[in-house]
Order: sequence, then C-alpha cells, then structure tokens
Amino acid sequence: MPQLLMIDDEPGIRRLVSRTLTSAGFVVNYAVDGPSGLEQALAGHYELVLLDLMLPGMDGVSVLRQLMHDRPSQRVLVLSAVGDVTSKVRCLRLGATDYLPKPFAVAELIARVQARLRQPAPEQADRWVRAGGVNLDTSRRVAEYRGRTVALSQRELLLLEHLMRRAGDVCHREQLLSDVWGYAFDPGTNVVDVYVGRLRAKLNLDLIETVRNVGYCFVAS
Repeated sequence: MPQLLMIDDEPGIRRLVSRTLTSAGFVVNYAVDGPSGLEQALAGHYELVLLDLMLPGMDGVSVLRQLMHDRPSQRVLVLSAVGDVTSKVRCLRLGATDYLPKPFAVAELIARVQARLRQPAPEQADRWVRAGGVNLDTSRRVAEYRGRTVALSQRELLLLEHLMRRAGDVCHREQLLSDVWGYAFDPGTNVVDVYVGRLRAKLNLDLIETVRNVGYCFVAS
C-alpha cells in the first residue's frame, strides 16, 4: 500500500485527510510541525508528501525548499489555505508536484493524489540517453557534450531527458509542464523557457530549437 506523509498542524484536517485517503487504499503518516515533518520526510520513503504552508517551527515553503534540495525526486502536494497565485507559482517553482487550496473536495484530493502517483519515478528510466552527440547519464545526473561533462539539477535533467527521448518531435509547453514538473494545470509561469535557457547556457547547446507559440524540439541531426 502506498505510504503517504502529511505535514499539517490542524487536527481536523489531519483526521479528514487520513480517513479519506485510508479508505482509498493509502497508508497515511503525519507530522504536526515543520522541523519534525522535514526530518520524517528525509528519513522515510514516501510516495507523496502532503504539505501545509502555515506550520509551527518552520514554515512550509522552507520545508519544501530543503526537501527539494535534499531529495529532488520527492513528490509533494501542497495543501494550504493560502490560495493566491503568487504562492502557488512559488511552490511549483521550488519543485512541488501539485497545489490544492483549502477548503477542498475530498473527491478532488483523492483524484489529485492518484494522478501524482501515476507518474513514473525518474529512476525507472534507462540510465543512458544519447541523441545529437549528447550523452546523458541519468544516474550520475550529468550530460557529456563536445568533450565537456556538466552537472545538472534534477529538473534540468528531467527536461533534457524528456526532449532527448523525443528527438525530432515538437514537445508542447503543456506537455513539458505535466511530464517534467507534474503540474496538473498551467500556472502561467515561464519556468519551461527559463530551464531551456539554463540548458543552452550550461552545455553551449544549440540543439534545442524553439517552436514559436508551441514549445521546443531537440534536433538530433
């Protein structure tokens, strides 16, 4: 049964979420403050972390930032009464998989959790991806190109891997937001463009072409 961790200091919300997700076939553990939640998340192996933003001891944004730094492949669903667009975009840019404002419908919560867990973990992919003279080592998280070996962040790796595995095909922004960042909706951010720019600069790479108003294409030949 999938193990989930909920970090929330509201007893009523914890009871509601625990009862709802347990009945849907999940095992739910919980922490009641930021420091213990972060410690528990890093010490265990959870399919998904459900994270509130307004936490005692350490706010949820700080927990998210540190968790993504130490374990970038961890799926995190933010559950928060803070529902403004700025907060959503900030959390998604930090690496959150999804964002669901409180109050929420239990049916939507279950659907969101199930959708996040359907996404394959990065380590399930083949280690090496090769296209256009680029050798991408997904295990070591490095790219080799024109005699240079460059370390990549987790999101840079996932983006480059996605483009390389579909070399020659146009990858729509919506597809990249869903498959690389796990966004269930378009938050209106330019995060895809920013990360493509980082890849181009890091590798001196001219193989990622912009398809105007659509997305990007990795040109292998």
